[in-house]
Parts: sequence; structure tokens; C-alpha cells
Amino acid sequence: MQTRVAVMSIIVENPDTVEKLNAMLHDYGEFIIGRMGIPYRQRGMNIISIAIDAPQDAISALSGKIGRLDGVSVKTAYSPVKTVEA
Repeated sequence: MQTRVAVMSIIVENPDTVEKLNAMLHDYGEFIIGRMGIPYRQRGMNIISIAIDAPQDAISALSGKIGRLDGVSVKTAYSPVKTVEA
């Protein structure tokens, strides 16, 4: 299986979507290397950064699902390095 390392930047402006977002991240937990969340209280939003090592289609699927949540924005940056895992 070929995997890539990527970083997802997520901005959550609708607090009602946090539970759904956390459930999605839990579903992809086997691929997540690390997660950092920063509450930005002055603006009423949360900023989340996810480091992930997964097959390209899994990264794209997760990003797409997150992007469809109301009040959530996501951008993904990919490493050019591809790895083959046994």
C-alpha cells in the first residue's frame, strides 16, 4: 500500500459541527500521526492541524468529508514523498 504524508489545516467556525468532526477524525485515527487544536476565543473559532500518513484516497476522502461540514474550512498540503508499506 502506497501512503503519503500530509497536513490538514481545519478552521471550525460553527461549534455545532465539532462532534461530527471529532467522529470523522476518530474514524481515520489509524492514519493520524498527530493533532493540534487551538481555540481562538476572540473570534469564536477553533484552528486544528492534523498530520496524517495514509493512502492518497483516504486523505482525499477525509478532506472531502470535513469540507462538507457546515462552518468548517479545510486545506491539505501533501509531501511529495510516497512510501510503500507492507
